[in-house]
Amino acid sequence: MTKPIVETLKDQISRRRALWITPLAFAELVALSSRKGSSSGDKTNTDPDVTIVPFDDKGVKQEAKRVKRVVKSDAEWRKTLSNEQFYVTRRENTDTPYTGTFYKLHEAGLFRCVCCGNAVFSSDTKFDSGTGWPSFWAPVAEENIQTRKDTSMFMERVAVQCTLCDGHLGHVFDDGPAPTNLRYCINESSLRFVPRGSAPLSRPS
Repeated sequence: MTKPIVETLKDQISRRRALWITPLAFAELVALSSRKGSSSGDKTNTDPDVTIVPFDDKGVKQEAKRVKRVVKSDAEWRKTLSNEQFYVTRRENTDTPYTGTFYKLHEAGLFRCVCCGNAVFSSDTKFDSGTGWPSFWAPVAEENIQTRKDTSMFMERVAVQCTLCDGHLGHVFDDGPAPTNLRYCINESSLRFVPRGSAPLSRPS
């Protein structure tokens, strides 16, 4: 028995809708999976103790030492961070380029993790990358940062985070200047700048 034309049209529309929706649903699943894979809870180092190299606010390097990793709940982080700082450091968001001031800052000093105060970069390795983000060709100490693969945004990158608190700092690329040829592209929201020789600032609690 031949189907009424209305029923035939309904079947065709349903099939076309399914074909159209399926790739969109798949893309969304991939995106969710990528975000999950690069979330702040997916860390390669779960050791409760970490090794860092302390620096005083004059930029003087101290001896490396073993310390307890800084671990807090979201509620605790929100008490000490602004919304922008929280979503960048704890949720791995990215600052909009050219909206801050650090990318054009030329003053001598240290850049510390805004979450825990760990020294992560120095003005000595800062350069103008033309990207609108603070850029450095090396960290202040290799021990003070860690890197991992980031597969979010449908691409593979190398994420940079603070060793002491796992705060997201930015990404590192291989298009920087000598001597490392690296470009640490760092979010201003993840940094606190301490001018060289300034009075010591208290570490965030």
